[in-house]
Amino acid sequence: MGIDLELHNGRPHRPERHQKPERQRPTLIRQSYEHGEALAGLISELPVNTSGKLWMVDPYNDTLFNEQVAEAALREIPDLLSRCTDDAQTAAVRDLAAFLEACATTPGSCLVFVGD
Repeated sequence: MGIDLELHNGRPHRPERHQKPERQRPTLIRQSYEHGEALAGLISELPVNTSGKLWMVDPYNDTLFNEQVAEAALREIPDLLSRCTDDAQTAAVRDLAAFLEACATTPGSCLVFVGD
């Protein structure tokens, strides 16, 4: 199980069955596939039904955050860092923080947590 990160300049365009690939506009700004397992482990341990946003990330499906949700989730980074037990988890949280910051400061952007 892992969670990868993709930052898009808008809602990602997923090809429809009837739509030709050349009609798709690329929206990917940057991606991270390095820390998926560490990130999934940390997020799956978060308490659910809280005022936070990160607990809503589904490790098995894609979860989308717009810039407002990303900005709110940034406030959870210090707590997530305090939960880290090794360098891999710390690197995963720092990567997540960079993606959340980029999403929060890019108008119209969307951060996709790509679940397995």
